[in-house]
Amino acid sequence: MKRVGILYHPKKEEALDLAARLAALLNVQKVSSWKCSAWDDSAARPQVTGSDLVLSIGGDGTILHTARIIAPLTVPILGVNLGKLGFITELGFDEALTALPDVLAGEGWIEERAMLEAWSGDRRFLALNDVAVRSTAVRLINIDVSIDGEALTTYRADGIVLATATGSTGYSLAAGGPILHPQSREMVLQPISCHLGLSHALVLPPETTVELSAASRDGAILSLDGQVDSPLAGRQAITVKLSSCVARFLRVHQETYFYSFLGRKLEGNKT
Repeated sequence: MKRVGILYHPKKEEALDLAARLAALLNVQKVSSWKCSAWDDSAARPQVTGSDLVLSIGGDGTILHTARIIAPLTVPILGVNLGKLGFITELGFDEALTALPDVLAGEGWIEERAMLEAWSGDRRFLALNDVAVRSTAVRLINIDVSIDGEALTTYRADGIVLATATGSTGYSLAAGGPILHPQSREMVLQPISCHLGLSHALVLPPETTVELSAASRDGAILSLDGQVDSPLAGRQAITVKLSSCVARFLRVHQETYFYSFLGRKLEGNKT
């Protein structure tokens, strides 16, 4: 590797410290590097081109920012967890420092994760975890859902989540959805606190296109990865499908890591 980027959580002192230490270590290894806040899309995105790897320092939320910045480029991400859970991250603080020389020498394997693309009119959005249409207040809203042009139902619920396999262990899971293997390309359609409509999740094939439209009298927002919110006006339709972009993660743990890792994380073990 000749060029490595470092995207960090700007409000974590530990992340700033580790970013500086990793940059120094890269310099010793004769590898050029750049650093930027993972929250500063406009500054980070131009630097990604030509990079062989991006280190994401913070936690799962930082990785979600990082994945949206990097798409549609195919630069792999190595996540370092300084957060609470670390479902998507690969290494801890100390592991990052000790593992980096081996990573630079070519150790590890690439895991590809599906992303979602949502658009309304000429506005296009990307998400790694999920796309949600949800109420702006603590109340039920009516959401019409069509799949591949065929009307499915009108949900009366707090909202609807469309999740990737990565997002199936996040918001969708909390709402009662199933867990998908991380390399699965299916989508999960999961209602949130459903009162009327189909209360169970639907697992949809990769080729599916879903259209969501909230009733005009109901206040609703489009939420991407729980980080980017956009108000919806009237019966503004949102179309969601699997993106041609994928997130690529550099892994150093064995390829069968997911099942034991899943058990530990869901039981609250942060290691």
